[in-house]
Amino acid sequence: MRIGVFDSGVGGLSVLKKIKEKVDFADIIYYGDSINSPYGSKSIEEIQELCLKIGEFLIDNQVNIIVIACNTATAAALDVLRERFTSVPIIGVVHPGATMAIKQSKNKKIGVLSTPLTAKSGVYKKVIKELNPKYEVFQKGCELLCPMIERGWESNEKNTELLKGYIDQLPKEIDTLILGCTHYPLIREEIEKLIDKKIVDPAEETAMYVLFELNRLALKTGVKKIRKDRVNIDYFVTGDIKKFKEVGERFLGEELLNVYQPLIG
Repeated sequence: MRIGVFDSGVGGLSVLKKIKEKVDFADIIYYGDSINSPYGSKSIEEIQELCLKIGEFLIDNQVNIIVIACNTATAAALDVLRERFTSVPIIGVVHPGATMAIKQSKNKKIGVLSTPLTAKSGVYKKVIKELNPKYEVFQKGCELLCPMIERGWESNEKNTELLKGYIDQLPKEIDTLILGCTHYPLIREEIEKLIDKKIVDPAEETAMYVLFELNRLALKTGVKKIRKDRVNIDYFVTGDIKKFKEVGERFLGEELLNVYQPLIG
């Protein structure tokens, strides 16, 4: 079995990392569209067009499931991708993250840090309210974080002040914070130093969704799940491969092998 995972760059590695912890019987194709990063500053139409091209690439590479490891892409293109590619399950990161936040929050006040487009879309508020209308959701779009993490976050006073400035714009009474961009778990330690709240990484719950769907597919199709000592991962990166490997290896704590430039840009 084969899992397709894509993001606007290195952020989706936070999702890939959790999938690797849960699934040991399927190979992974990871697509990092870093040449077009950040998605959060683009229009919905632009994001949908990019995601459809990536979806076609993954389908051509015979994946059994597609994971949109990007909150912005999930908000802008999940429905469009599901309409176009009906042969495989497509999972976004918003619904899993919203579900986990509801489980974690005690006072029903949830904060979300995300890209500006994700915040503007109100997708987390919409999904959480659909799941339980009693919860309040406060969203803050962080324009600079994603591109800074993509280039390789540096821990220094200037960056700490920038991050603190975003966090301080959320109400003090929230008890749970959703990392509403898959890049943000890469600086989770920095965030935890600045806010004493329960942190929700949607990647954790997303990985459980992926495991459930793969088990369901295996039962439905009769495909045998063969456990592997090492899951094979092929990385396709549209931008700077050297920078992607540098940031990715620092986060995953292992060498990234099989990194290629895809034929589509």
